[in-house]
Amino acid sequence: MSTKKISFRRINKLAIPAIVSGIAEPLLSITDTAIVGNVEVNPTEALAAVGIAGSFISAIVWILAQTRSAISAIVAQYLGAKKLDQIHNLPAQIIFINLLLSLSIYLVTVLLTRQIFELYNASGLILDQSVSYYRIRALGLPLTLFVFSIFGVFRGLQNTFWPMVISIMGATLNIILDFVLVFGVEGLVEPMHVAGAAWASVIAQALMAVMALVLFLKKTPFNLSLSLPFNHEIKRLLSLSLNLIIRALSLNIALYMANAYATSYGANSIAAQTIAFQIWLFFAFFIDGYSSVGNIMSGKFLGEGNYKMIDRLSKQLIAYTLVIALILGLVCLAFYNPLGRLFSQDPDVLQLFSSIFWIVLLMQPINAVAFVFDGIFKGMAEAVALRDTLLAATFLGFVPALLIGDYFDLGLYAIWIAFTVWMILRGGILVYLFRYRIMAGR
Repeated sequence: MSTKKISFRRINKLAIPAIVSGIAEPLLSITDTAIVGNVEVNPTEALAAVGIAGSFISAIVWILAQTRSAISAIVAQYLGAKKLDQIHNLPAQIIFINLLLSLSIYLVTVLLTRQIFELYNASGLILDQSVSYYRIRALGLPLTLFVFSIFGVFRGLQNTFWPMVISIMGATLNIILDFVLVFGVEGLVEPMHVAGAAWASVIAQALMAVMALVLFLKKTPFNLSLSLPFNHEIKRLLSLSLNLIIRALSLNIALYMANAYATSYGANSIAAQTIAFQIWLFFAFFIDGYSSVGNIMSGKFLGEGNYKMIDRLSKQLIAYTLVIALILGLVCLAFYNPLGRLFSQDPDVLQLFSSIFWIVLLMQPINAVAFVFDGIFKGMAEAVALRDTLLAATFLGFVPALLIGDYFDLGLYAIWIAFTVWMILRGGILVYLFRYRIMAGR
């Protein structure tokens, strides 16, 4: 059984396309944030609205997209065992289930949009614009979940190239349409403000869905013909997905509380929080490219029964992601003040952003460790461990830290101290479980 070092080239052949693909989603949100934050009419309120609605959309996408990791893990394991023919009808079945689920969530949330954003403490113009933005952006939810499901199949097949191509095309179109639809084109297109940013995202997601469909049919051994009975792995896949969804729900409780508290501190605070969180999210998805390699390769090694290579993979990925986190942090430190001005020209918003952004940068090495082990545990289908870790980190770490910080009137500092505690627990628990339970037991 092979235990040789995995080559840097092999890892990056998977990681670099995964990074490009992964940052496409936060890049769309960052583009929306930067462009909307620079409109001439009520820019602070517009920025706050897009931040609140965008956070809720991200929450839904993360929750629903957990099946991507489950699909990837199972496909990778069957690839490693050279038994792909045994799951030939599984992708079509889970994609169909996901589409029904996303359509149901779309209908419910659109009907309750105003009540949802009132829970975020939004009111007045911020509430109105949040509702307007979400009701348009939500049209893309089924499209996004369809694309993510197909990305999961490609990742399981050890292929991150085609997801990268799809993501690049979608992100490019989204950026172009953001400028055109938000600001308008004199004599051709009327400025649509916040609604324009939402429509830009939906159109880009539609393009990505069409491309994903075509490439899935041409580049994978699977098809989308729905057949019964259900594949024998559907139960395990749904169980994995359910545990990961519970995990994502606890994750999004933390994100919801962060935005709700930031909104309660005022429009400037939620605007500054939106900028800081979008950059944090960009970092997270960047590092997640290497986490995806952990997901992809650990699943394949598990299918081969090669646990020593999983251990070696974890050490290599940690080393690479720590270097990347350091580089990203240093770049942002060099452009500390100009970064904020990309998103807003309001001096009060920029002052608040500058006061907390250093915490975002200090968190990056911690995030690197947590995200790498997230990916490895997903690839090994250890969904219960991931679920319990997030529940502990959220309810024993994030929530108490936020409440204590808020009690002492720390404002946005309370939120980012809570995020730091949250990530320390996420990474620390997973490292302990991996080293002293999973590896020790093999």
